[in-house]
Amino acid sequence: MCVTRRYAPPGNNICCATKDPDSSDSLSYVARIFENMAASVLKVARLSNCVRHTCSPTLRTLSTSTPLCQGIPGSVWKLGRLNHIAIAVPDIEKATALYRDVLRAQVSDKVPLPEHGVYTVFVELGNTKLELLHPHGEKSPIAGFLQKNKSGGMHHICIEVDDINAAIVDLKARNIRTLSAEPRIGAHGKPVMFLHPKDCDGVLVELEQA
Repeated sequence: MCVTRRYAPPGNNICCATKDPDSSDSLSYVARIFENMAASVLKVARLSNCVRHTCSPTLRTLSTSTPLCQGIPGSVWKLGRLNHIAIAVPDIEKATALYRDVLRAQVSDKVPLPEHGVYTVFVELGNTKLELLHPHGEKSPIAGFLQKNKSGGMHHICIEVDDINAAIVDLKARNIRTLSAEPRIGAHGKPVMFLHPKDCDGVLVELEQA
């Protein structure tokens, strides 16, 4: 049997060989060549798989490190404590007497707020307050509420915020409607804004500057 071997680079297991085609072991020799080729391909495949799994966590980290919504700024305001719960009452003197004389709470004087169309009395509760509301004037929003609720009831809740202007901008960007274009001065002499109850799960929410 005559065998002629050609030069192959170091480390390369694949060799080119010329064998006597009539030799009985020529087929096994060719088979070994293909086995060496298959082994080399398998090594490359394993290396590629290793690189992919090693690099993918880094790629995932890089791809998720940038926020998806770059155009929406983060919130720059915070919700504070519950300032008060407002209750519409058909008879403010009677309601004041209930909390002052029967329940022995500390109550304020009745204060008219014609720009809001209400009279107010505040009931101190220690951790928060109640605000008794009664209509003031013909266009009072409380009058309409009492027409639907003859005995009165909870009208709204008031929550403090640390930056009411930032809160309004942020909430409007999130499609929360307000009942006025700009904040107004509330019963405590601070800016307030009412949010539409249909956007707040049926609750009229008042935001007040802390």
